[in-house]
Amino acid sequence: MLPKPIDVTQVQARRFMLRLLGLERPFDGVESALAHHGFVQLDPINVCGRMHDLILRNRVAGYQEGDLLRYLHGDDEQVPLRPEQRRGFEHYFGVLAALPVGAWPYLVGRMRARRSSTDGWAGKLSREEERLARFVLAEIAARGPLTSDDIEHDARAVTAWNSGARQAKVVLEKLLLHGRVLITARRRFRRVYDLPERVLPAAVLSAPEPTRAETQRWSVLMKLRQLRLVRLSRADAKLVADAIQAVRVGAEGAPVYCLREDAQVFERIDEVAAASTCAPGREGDVRLLAPLDPLVYDRELARRIWDFDYTWEVYTPPAKRVRGYYALPVLAGTDIAGHVDPKAERESGRLRVVGRRVRRGVASAPAVRELAAFLGLRV
Repeated sequence: MLPKPIDVTQVQARRFMLRLLGLERPFDGVESALAHHGFVQLDPINVCGRMHDLILRNRVAGYQEGDLLRYLHGDDEQVPLRPEQRRGFEHYFGVLAALPVGAWPYLVGRMRARRSSTDGWAGKLSREEERLARFVLAEIAARGPLTSDDIEHDARAVTAWNSGARQAKVVLEKLLLHGRVLITARRRFRRVYDLPERVLPAAVLSAPEPTRAETQRWSVLMKLRQLRLVRLSRADAKLVADAIQAVRVGAEGAPVYCLREDAQVFERIDEVAAASTCAPGREGDVRLLAPLDPLVYDRELARRIWDFDYTWEVYTPPAKRVRGYYALPVLAGTDIAGHVDPKAERESGRLRVVGRRVRRGVASAPAVRELAAFLGLRV
């Protein structure tokens, strides 16, 4: 039976999200942030810092650009971590994400299903792809970790984005999705692949595979850990009914859900507000969020709770963009007060603001300077 909803105001929901999403009290390191959120989305686009770095810099004390990848793969790009040293790894959980090693068993069933599926780009390899896959795996086994550029094979293929690429790169991507290789390192963000047994600990790879029901439940709980206040289908809510609390924000809209263990924050929300240093617009309390920050990831929820109608416009045609290619939401205390669209010009050492629309009275310039300092640039 689903729990009866508790009623909260919009401002209370905002304060809850700020607290539970790590934006009030920073974590002491990447490991604790990853444990709290379940996963962190990885993205290669680097306009003013990469997505994962922009997410974690607001949540981890003393976070520096690249710390997540160093946590996953070690400090030396040329010498990957040994399996027993791994605390996290990269794989797909809807999106490419950094995950703790304990997530591996829950991904195995989906990997195996892809290997035999005839639906979609990531499914069963064609005969030609399988021949190349066997060659690639033999090369990795003999030579050690390799990038796609290390594979001598010039045939072309189509990527998941319907663009052209070397077939070796495409096959390696599919082998990753099938769990036959893993990313063991990044060299200037390029993927370096190795065999799973040379990346993850043997105890992790041999762990019992959860049942389908256990995996479905785990997936829903991961979503709750990632966003902390979420919309769930009735079927998903039933899977985790013993672990969730329904929440009704204001008078309109269907209930949303949080983890039952988190619901106690609503009981002392006034305490949370009193302890918080957040105040709309005050210098030091204005921050630039990542475009896909968990606070605004769910567009409908961002509208309901934050009065913020936001779309990440990287894939929007230029003529249709409203905010800009890589606009960052401006968090000012308990408000989202607009956006700033910055661009890192690495050659000149500057962070240039391409566009900005921020509510009057909110000072965003200090937040821009703070981002520039994080990237090692000047404004």
